[in-house]
Amino acid sequence: MDTNKLAAFVDLAQTLSYTETAAHRYTTQATISKQIMAFEKELNVQLIDRSHRQISLTWAGQTILPFAREILGSQNAMMAELNRQQKSRNMALTIHSIPSIAQYKAFNLMASFTHAYPKIDLHFAESETPQLLPSLNQGESDVIFTRLFGESKPEYDTAVIDTDRFVVVMPKGDSLADTEKITIDRLRTHHFLMLDETTNLYQPVMTLLTKANIKPKVVYKGERIDLILGMVSQGMGVSIMMAKSLNTADLSGIVTVPLEPGQTSQLVFMRRKDHHTPASDLFWSYIQP
Repeated sequence: MDTNKLAAFVDLAQTLSYTETAAHRYTTQATISKQIMAFEKELNVQLIDRSHRQISLTWAGQTILPFAREILGSQNAMMAELNRQQKSRNMALTIHSIPSIAQYKAFNLMASFTHAYPKIDLHFAESETPQLLPSLNQGESDVIFTRLFGESKPEYDTAVIDTDRFVVVMPKGDSLADTEKITIDRLRTHHFLMLDETTNLYQPVMTLLTKANIKPKVVYKGERIDLILGMVSQGMGVSIMMAKSLNTADLSGIVTVPLEPGQTSQLVFMRRKDHHTPASDLFWSYIQP
């Protein structure tokens, strides 16, 4: 049985939308439709009721759904365990991180670890924040580096490496650029350049704006910090970001001003409490103060 068809069916049963499932599966609606029809042909039953504009599961679809989920869960568990065992045997260590790690002490810690333990086979990759915990839970990474805003994660080992705080990034010519600190209410008339929902800064910033009863005039929303900094330097708006995530050395046209009241975040390495390998144990011991 082709598990790609199973996965497409399970996702479609959740979304009831070919468009959403295609987006989740990084493919086209036509491909999802073909996979579902091929799955139906294989089972010799109709799984999806297509007689109305809103699709729904037939009795057969509802019957096999829990079994399909169980099969996929077993496959994922099998692959995760195989991946863990391979890493453990090979002294491999996979670390996934938020894109701005180079701005934090964690990057130097990771680099110095590779020099201290050259036999460790380190694999490093950047990921957007929503993908980090899933990569840890599915065995795709041994350790992640991420940002926390005070939330507790008791099911994980957590090592705090750094702290950070919000600042307002604005053009030097802005009327508020010379102030020592800025309250968010003073940004009410400004245009905003925002990091989007793929980052974990979007929601905290929106919460601050909502509490101040500000509906931001958003000129740009995306995931590229460098583009936002360039737009700020051109006077196209202001942005609210974490101070240490910024590299403003080559941008003389912008300033950063602390936002008050201040909100801090913790930059942490995390790993699952139930998944330790010799390589991750070495790394965990190395990063302790």
